[in-house]
Amino acid sequence: MKIVIAGGTGFLGGALVSTLARDGHDLVVLTRRARGGPATAACAYVAWTPDGAAGPWASLVDGAGAVVNLAGESIAGRRWSAAHKQRVLDSRVHATRSLALAIRAAANPPPVFVSGSAVGYYGALGDQPIAEDAPAGSDFLARVCVEWEREAAGAASDRTRLVCVRTGLVLEKDGGALPEMLPPFRFGVGGPVGSGRQYWPWIHRDDWVALVRWAIATPSASGPLNGTAPNPVTNAEFARALGRALHRPAFMPAPGFALRLLLGEMADALLLSGQRAIPAKATRAGFTFTYSNVDEALRAIFR
Repeated sequence: MKIVIAGGTGFLGGALVSTLARDGHDLVVLTRRARGGPATAACAYVAWTPDGAAGPWASLVDGAGAVVNLAGESIAGRRWSAAHKQRVLDSRVHATRSLALAIRAAANPPPVFVSGSAVGYYGALGDQPIAEDAPAGSDFLARVCVEWEREAAGAASDRTRLVCVRTGLVLEKDGGALPEMLPPFRFGVGGPVGSGRQYWPWIHRDDWVALVRWAIATPSASGPLNGTAPNPVTNAEFARALGRALHRPAFMPAPGFALRLLLGEMADALLLSGQRAIPAKATRAGFTFTYSNVDEALRAIFR
């Protein structure tokens, strides 16, 4: 099957590309970089400009078996400013709009469009379990996710099934948020952030890749899917599990006020609040997680 992937060179996209190539698919990776990666017999890298229009690359969508959209500016790449927040929003809206236009214009549109989203859709919540039918929040990240998914909906039709994967905290040691958490634990001063009572909906990257593969292959999978493990944990529980995996103590809290001084608005949005998101739809439909327990996931990462 030919699969077109936008954003296929990052922490998630790179792992997905490698797995789909091993599965025997023919891959086209749309990238803004002049050289996105080493082209192989199974994987071609094609330059695109995700500006909200369908460019010359759009012909590659015609006849594809699936399109996957992971494009977007890094949310945590720098301290939030008005300009950075606008880039975060625009990069997702414009890339998704470009792909939706290409899909709608295709004579043979892909049977499935898997588009990225995030559990930030729900806003900052307490300890109530959150399934995919929960309403959207009202903070910045929630507004980004609502706009992101609205653009993706433009690709849906009776010929193209839409899946929006609302991803949580993805765990692996070569990227994402996890490496940034390690230095305090390495020096024996790791611990929870803020109160530690906020829920962190996590998922091992292997399970995230497997969920996207499953979404592509499963005709009954549609609409939003929480890309999170079945057992979200509080930040304090996560810190203790990380300490156990690293054989380090995990009792030194990082005060919320200090994180706000250091990171500004981003501290509340990404660290000091959370959602107890559960993968209700995927679980009901029969998807099986390899890592449903955070201790198992972290031990596998650091063994």
